Amino acid sequence: MRSSSAAVTPGLATFLASVRGSPVDSSVEYLISLLKRRQIRESRSCAIATAHLLRQVVKTFRITDISRLIERVQQVGQRLISAQPKELAVGNIVRRVLGVIRDEAEEDREGETSGYSDACSESRPNTPREYDNRAHQRPPLSSSISTFSPLRHGGFEPTEQSTANAGIHADLVSGSARQEISSRPPLLTSHASYAISNAAPTVTSMFSLLSHPTSSAASPIATPGSQSPKSHSSLTVNALATLNPAKDLKLEIIDGIDEIVDELNQVDDQIAGYALEHIHSNEIILTHASSVTVQKFLLKAAAKRKFTVIHAEAFPNDHEDTHATLTGNRKNDQQDDLTTEHFHKPLTAAGITVVLIPDSAVFAIMSRVNKVILGTHVVLANGGLVTAAGAKTIAKAASMHRTPVVVLSGVYKLSPVYPFDFGSLIEYGDPNKVFGYDDGDLLNKVDVENPLFDYVPPELVDLYITNL
Repeated sequence: MRSSSAAVTPGLATFLASVRGSPVDSSVEYLISLLKRRQIRESRSCAIATAHLLRQVVKTFRITDISRLIERVQQVGQRLISAQPKELAVGNIVRRVLGVIRDEAEEDREGETSGYSDACSESRPNTPREYDNRAHQRPPLSSSISTFSPLRHGGFEPTEQSTANAGIHADLVSGSARQEISSRPPLLTSHASYAISNAAPTVTSMFSLLSHPTSSAASPIATPGSQSPKSHSSLTVNALATLNPAKDLKLEIIDGIDEIVDELNQVDDQIAGYALEHIHSNEIILTHASSVTVQKFLLKAAAKRKFTVIHAEAFPNDHEDTHATLTGNRKNDQQDDLTTEHFHKPLTAAGITVVLIPDSAVFAIMSRVNKVILGTHVVLANGGLVTAAGAKTIAKAASMHRTPVVVLSGVYKLSPVYPFDFGSLIEYGDPNKVFGYDDGDLLNKVDVENPLFDYVPPELVDLYITNL
């Protein structure tokens, strides 16, 4: 008997519809299954799914200890990354959500600490400030430094005033501390310096958010801000555990995640806002792989410019979608990339001349091209990018003809991963698209590969345009 309801293919739409009404653990398993089966692919779709899932994780988590919330998000993030390591946008969103949690926790902690400091200052109005500041100064050296010592810049010759100050510190510290006064001062490093006490607090880099210390033994190195009585040290696990969750910290974190989701929905329009600055009248633009970002970028410029777009057919993975514009056969939409019919139709409606060419003609036509505009799958730490297969050939041809290559990428695609082995970042598709299985005798004698992505080194890219 035929089912009355049409079958729905699992994907991003079905996941977003089920994530709010399903238990968190079930949603995590569902997204992991979709990532492994490649039913959710492309950077933006994976980023949106990850942000919505982590929002539910925070929403359903009972915040009694911020450090446990961070551990929970880290555990979910690691499982998602392991499910599909080639989708680096998943890890980028996990790091940003962890950054939101730590930022809100730091602000909450600073608010409580400042309130406590104000109460203490009011209860002790006659406490001398000079004595408090003097107690936190670096103690002077008890012995003189040689004129030829390389450490002369880190110390000073003892004077009568410094000797008097040393006497004051000798009364304040214990016998063990006196040994520290006479010891050699520590060398300057990137983590500690002789900066003033009111220096800006240390900012945690997004590249180390997932590897944040999870035990009290891994306490951070002292920073200049932690040496001042007015400043607050960076967040540790013990400090996170002492935060008061009475304030609506959960709502603030959810609002921060909602801002990330809004950014993902608006990133293409924000990038398109720079189109008129880079595309001029009567130019010939070469593009590749029908991405939504590139399409909106060209449409924004087409509102006030007249130019020509040359689109490579991207054989063997996207050539059928490319030829659909000639036959008029409409195909189902992809999640992040448009079919070429959908890509070309609004461009031609906007008055843009669109020319389809085979990949083999890219080098021959490059001498007439004014600019190459490419989308990307992810941007790596060295400035290189992973994008649709065939883009490296286009970038090399553009480099030979001194044609500028412009890459459009949202901030969520910027990854801290360095391509030590860029071959591990390349995903491969069905080899039947390159060499049919009908030729079995010949197929047994050769190894056929069908890469879905190319790695383009940074020296072949002239400009990145992001949504910031």
